Amino acid sequence: MPVVILHDSTLRDGQHAVRHQLDRTQIGAYAAAVDAAGVPVVEVGHGNGLGASSLQVGRSKISDDEMLTTAREAMPHASLAALLLPGWGTTGDVRNAVRLGVDVVRVAAHCTEADVTERHLGAVRELGAEAQGVLLMSHMASPGELAEQCALMAGYGAQAVCLFDSAGTFLPEDVAARVRAVTAAVDVPVAFHGHNNLGMAVANSIAAVQAGARILDACARGFGAGAGNAQIEVLVAVLERYGYRTGIDLRALADAADLAEETLMPAPPTVDSTSLVSGLSGVFSGFKKPVLAAAAQHDVRAWDIFVELGRHRVIAGQEDLIPDAARAVAAQGAGR
Repeated sequence: MPVVILHDSTLRDGQHAVRHQLDRTQIGAYAAAVDAAGVPVVEVGHGNGLGASSLQVGRSKISDDEMLTTAREAMPHASLAALLLPGWGTTGDVRNAVRLGVDVVRVAAHCTEADVTERHLGAVRELGAEAQGVLLMSHMASPGELAEQCALMAGYGAQAVCLFDSAGTFLPEDVAARVRAVTAAVDVPVAFHGHNNLGMAVANSIAAVQAGARILDACARGFGAGAGNAQIEVLVAVLERYGYRTGIDLRALADAADLAEETLMPAPPTVDSTSLVSGLSGVFSGFKKPVLAAAAQHDVRAWDIFVELGRHRVIAGQEDLIPDAARAVAAQGAGR
């Protein structure tokens, strides 16, 4: 069986669940624990990536520099990764991140807009770091379209390409079809990042590997936006049951997950009704908290706001449309 590389995004995607308020102590302790467990790549930063700390999507408790430096100092073995979304982050942020010790930079775009990643992927390669291309909200494109977009990113210099199930809406057969199409179109490793809104994140990740993916994203206790991500300690255990090799010490990883539950999160994520409708509607999992706030303000159901957002095919980065959707639901008379 081939080796599967795990990317632990607890300290980046998990930030969505705590309004980006992780501090130095929390980041340093968890980074040290997963480094000791042999996790090969650890992604750190604001939930929306480099340069994203803002009033619109939430201010981080500490700066990008502090987060990256803290994690780098705590990890003598693991590669340090960062996410960048053009429009939030700049090539200047890329240069600064690499200077601070980032080894892998993932440049992300909406699933049909790979062309916006060209300059940033080129900058990562020029700086000597590993460049990876990410397609967000990948359920909004067909397998063939995703293959074309991933081929573009590989042409721009991406050394791996990743499909994010940002809304947690896929079933295993959806993932398999897309991963097969992408692996046939590119000569670089394919990655998959699953969310758990329908309770399928681990199953979808296994489907991705069986279809040819060689990199999987996951988080301790599933810590992440909405209903959370694939649960890394469970995913590693299941991969081992299937015979895949990860190079991770599962016992030490379980200890790191216990630490994460104790120190990073108010409670492990669950598939509640809000997360469920997010997955059914195909709406970004990170909208959960602002949708709940808008529902309370306008005295409407969060479920109905998600349905309205899904009807308009709203994507990550369009948080400013949530109040409009809440007002539209209120005008329709769909109160609590």
